[in-house]
Amino acid sequence: MSSEFVLLIMFASLVGLLLTGLPLAFTLGALALVFTLTLWGPAALTVTVLNLYSTMTSESLLAIPLYVMMASTLQRSGVIESLYRAMELWSRRLPGGLAIGTIVICTIIAAMTGIVGAAVAAMGMLALPSMLKRKYSPELAIGTICAGGTLGILIPPSVITIVYAVTAQASIGQMFIAGVIPGLLLASLYVGYIVIRSIVNPEIAPRPTGEADISWGERLGALKSLVLPLLIILGVLGTIYMGIATPTEAAAVGVFLAFVSALLEKRLGWELVSGVAMDVVKVTTMILWITIGARAFVAIFTGTGGADFLLSFIQNMEANRWIVLAVMLGILFFLGMFLDEMGIILLCVPVFLPVIDFLEFDRLWFGILFLVSAQMAYISPPFGYTLFYMKGVLPAGIGMGTVYRAIVPFILLQALGILICALFPELVLWLPQSMIK
Repeated sequence: MSSEFVLLIMFASLVGLLLTGLPLAFTLGALALVFTLTLWGPAALTVTVLNLYSTMTSESLLAIPLYVMMASTLQRSGVIESLYRAMELWSRRLPGGLAIGTIVICTIIAAMTGIVGAAVAAMGMLALPSMLKRKYSPELAIGTICAGGTLGILIPPSVITIVYAVTAQASIGQMFIAGVIPGLLLASLYVGYIVIRSIVNPEIAPRPTGEADISWGERLGALKSLVLPLLIILGVLGTIYMGIATPTEAAAVGVFLAFVSALLEKRLGWELVSGVAMDVVKVTTMILWITIGARAFVAIFTGTGGADFLLSFIQNMEANRWIVLAVMLGILFFLGMFLDEMGIILLCVPVFLPVIDFLEFDRLWFGILFLVSAQMAYISPPFGYTLFYMKGVLPAGIGMGTVYRAIVPFILLQALGILICALFPELVLWLPQSMIK
């Protein structure tokens, strides 16, 4: 049986089982087991188990439950609510002020938690009712929250970045730092779009009228809500950038500061601790099961010559390397319409990286392009995860059609962000290179 035929059967089986609704982790694991037994017999399972044991005992994966614990604690501690109240006071009279403030808060949340769901759920409950009450366009409000929430994929400390780095055998610290400038670039693109649209069409983001002015004393007093988030960001990212701590050690610092925040906000209690523990178990278990299934599946793909076949195919194409890169990013975007980003990373990274090496692109730079593509996938219909997070907090009268229309301009802005990072690699590479020095 030729390797090409085996690969065709593997991917046809994968698509068929996914269409039945079977969870990705079990789909990948079942296919890996069946093909291992069919191609090499029971003895080959020993090699599979040893490979999986090596993956599951990786110290780098320890950072995942720690960052999830930090994110869950901050989400439940009241810190985000305090941030939003301060943002309302300072941004209310700017063109599209509440939407701009929402992007700023989402950026801060991303730098504190690294979890997309935390920002989307929190802003959906806090910012969306506030913007709709002030007659903001539902599409602008929803699009802003969805796009701002996905910044947690790119801006460190991102759990998805950790999964990518472990899969690509890259430095988690360098991947973290490389995501800072592209993440801020995307946030700036969102803010610029909101300002321009609000100036051109003021009706979609009316400025407040007839409300009492907020005193400077109230505004300055609200800034105290920034102290804890800045300490957390400095404690996590600052220690990594300065070489004081590894990403895993920095995660432990972040967990400690998150619990301090909960204590100062008077939210630290059994309800918070038990809720955080359950979040950690759910998210970490999901990630690890997908990791196990994907690693086993990719091992079969590699063992049957799939990686060599793909590399040989691209070599014989004699196509421009930028076209090949664009095709790979297009594949990632397409897969994101149907698979979660964890599965895409674990399936595609081992396949794509040999191609990136052959095309002589920088792996770190490609990793950031990969993550921005994951951001696009996260808000892409029909199954972008952020869309369903948002659906859970939509008020009556607003349907998914509005959500789908709302995210179109922001998908285009993310595509522009990828193009800028591709044309100017120094935006991605400057900070991590300065960290090495």
